[in-house]
Order: sequence, then structure tokens, then C-alpha cells
Amino acid sequence: MKLNYLIGDKAFYRRVLLITIPILIQNVITNFVSLLDNVMVGLVGTEQMTGVAIVNQLVFVYNLCIFGAVSGAGIFTAQFFGKSDHKGVRDTFRMKIISTLIITVGAIILLIFKGEFLISLFIHTGEENIDLVLTMEYAKKYLNIALIGLPAFSLMQAYSDTLRSTGETGLPMKASVVAVLVNTGLNYILIFGKFGAPKLGVEGAAIATVTARYVETAIIVGWTHINKAKNPFIQDAYKSFKVPMPLVKSIVKKGVPLVLNEAFWSIGMTTLLQAYSIRGIETVSAMNISSTISNLFNCVFLATGNAIGIIVGQLLGAGQIEKAKEEDSRLIFTTVVACAFVGVIMAILAPMIPQIYNTTDKVKELACSFLIVSAVMMPVSAFAHSAYFSLRSGGKTFITFIVDSGFVWCVSIPVAYALVCLTKLPIVTVFALVQALELIKMCIGLYMLKQGAWLNNLVDKH
Repeated sequence: MKLNYLIGDKAFYRRVLLITIPILIQNVITNFVSLLDNVMVGLVGTEQMTGVAIVNQLVFVYNLCIFGAVSGAGIFTAQFFGKSDHKGVRDTFRMKIISTLIITVGAIILLIFKGEFLISLFIHTGEENIDLVLTMEYAKKYLNIALIGLPAFSLMQAYSDTLRSTGETGLPMKASVVAVLVNTGLNYILIFGKFGAPKLGVEGAAIATVTARYVETAIIVGWTHINKAKNPFIQDAYKSFKVPMPLVKSIVKKGVPLVLNEAFWSIGMTTLLQAYSIRGIETVSAMNISSTISNLFNCVFLATGNAIGIIVGQLLGAGQIEKAKEEDSRLIFTTVVACAFVGVIMAILAPMIPQIYNTTDKVKELACSFLIVSAVMMPVSAFAHSAYFSLRSGGKTFITFIVDSGFVWCVSIPVAYALVCLTKLPIVTVFALVQALELIKMCIGLYMLKQGAWLNNLVDKH
């Protein structure tokens, strides 16, 4: 493939930036909130930080299941919008509301009755003198409050995904800015007991996060309903929850593999953390620091992945198949190049970032090493992620399920447990070897893209 084929004109980059920048800012803000929570709780103590990290890992599974649910219907949202079919957009919005409600109720029931058991899977004795009983206590306190925020998150995702798919990326970004300000202020006041407020520690962090989530949801939902002319899909959206059965079947057919993929992938990531935790609780603490920082830098390819889904999806819905293929190649190339630069910056900052935490030297050393490994692998992860969104935009959700979740469970997890349990390799080496397996997934993604079978218009028949 010639290089000039991979480089777009000014109009291309202008369109990409208009979509990507607001999503990028929103993702950065969201992950910056997590970083602030992480750092502020980390200043209180290692047990508190680790307890919160374990709960957030469990909530992470729920978050990605919600993401999978809205994304399944979102494939059709983008294509319906590209076709200027507002009724179709409204129907997909209703499907998002229904599916996220079902997942949220199930998650709350599971975490209420099995939360303590799930937390205990990550708590193992290590080299450092970290109190395991205290860690469990802090985790349970944080979880009990965090559950209150799940309904707001599910509703916000249904609205935000629909707004982004219809080209409105600015409002979710602005709502996230307000949420960050609320969360940061309440974190400072409630965690440390400032301005006469009680010193609540991890419970204060949970209250701040939940409050910010509801504020963000209120802004997005309120704006959408106030501006019905800009958002035709919301007119009479709640008048009925009836969705044409052929569309329901199509969304379920394409959406179920996505939900399962996000569920199995996130559970797989949680299982990988559990495998690493066998080497000691300090590994969980270091992984928490590393993943929180990595997620902030990973916002670049997460945002461009969303842009791929929106831009390519709209082109496919409009029947512009060849243009969709060209735009996709340019978007992926741009993403990989950008992430190579971001990875270099992350590697340079890796030794300094863990120093802001009030934790042991061992935890800081491990966190730094994990960050460097993640930085080196960032371009590879960026390509794999972009390929995932490309295949998904054309409805190839079952293939993405096999390549994404199937790979984690059939390759990454067995290798991780084998290296942890059967060898004496340092945990950093184990982590690096498991991360290097992404090269295989990248090659699979490249092969799938070249085949071109994913270039499909899904909405003409509806």
C-alpha cells in the first residue's frame, strides 16, 4: 500500500479532529477523574488505594458490558444517521435504554450478594507489609456507595453514544468537564475532611464519584430533551418502547456478540490481574497505578476508535463502500503514528509518575516497569483496537468476539497463569511476555481488514 494512500487531505484531518477531539477530551477528563481518585486515596494509604482499585476493577467489567450494549445498537445508530433515518435512530436509542437497564439490575444484584467473594479473589499475601483485612474493609465500604452510581452511568451511556453517533460530540465533553470539577472538589473536601466536612477517606471518594456521575447524566439528558430540534430521535422516544421486531433481531444478532465480547474481555482483564496478584498484594497496588496512568495515555486510540466507528459507519450506511475503506486505512495509520509519539512520552514520564503516590518503594518500582512495558506496546495496542472498531462498524461483531475475547481467554490467560505458577520469572517479565502476545492479535486484525468482508451496509433493509 502506497504511503500517499494512507495520508489524507486537509478536509479529512479537519473532519477527524472535529469528531475525535471532543471524544478525546471527554476520555481524558474521565480518566483524569480516575487518576485524581487514585492519587488522593493513595495519599491516605496503600490499603485504601488497593481496596478502591479492586472494586474499580469489578465495576470496570460492568462498565464495559454497558459499553458493549450501547455499541451493538450504536452500529445501527451511525448507519441510520448516515441514511438520515431519524426513526431508525430513535428505535436504536430505545434498545440502548432497555438493554442497559437489564445489565444494571443484574450487576447490582450480583455485587450486593457476591461482592465480598469477588474482592477476596485479589487479596493475597506478598513481600510487603500490607494489611489484608483492612484492604477488604475499605473495598467493601467503597463498593456499597459505588453501586448507587451504576444507574446514572447506564443512562448517560445510552444518551452519549446516540449523541456521538449523530455527530454531537461536544455536549458529552462539556458535561464531563463539569463532572471533573464536581468530583475533584468533593474528593478534596470529603476524603481529607476540609471546610468542616467529616474526613471520610474511601467513602468520601465514592460519594464524590457518584455525585459527579449524576451531575454529568443530568446535563446530558437535560440538554438532549431541551434541544429536540437538534436531536429528532428524542421526540416521542419514551412514548412507547416498541421497536420493530426485524430491527430487534438484527441488533440482537450484532449486539449480543459485542456485549459478550466486552463482558468476557473485561472479565478476562480482571482474571489476568488476579493471576498477577498471586505474586503478592503489592502487584495489585502497582498494577492499579500503572493501569490508571496507562488509561490516561490510551485515550488517544480510544477516541480515534470511536471516530472510526462513527465516520466509517456513516459512510457504510450511506452506501459509500470504497470511501469507507479508504477513510478507515487513513484513520488507522493516523492512530498508530500518534500513539507511537504518545508511547515515547509515557515511557519518559514512567519513572516520575509513581512518586506522587504514598506507597512503598517496591510498589513504585513495579509500577514504573509496568508503565514502560505498556508504553512500548502502545502502537501495537492502537492498531488492534482500531481494527476492532473497523470490523465492528460493518457488523462483524462475532469475528471481533472471537479475536478479542477468544484470544484473551485461550491465549493470554493460560500463558499468564503458566508463567506465574510454573516459573520463577519476575512479575515484570511475566507482564511483558503476556503483553507481547498482542502482536499476534495485531496480525490477525490486519488479515481481517485486508479481506474486506466487513464492508457492509446494514440498514438498507430496515
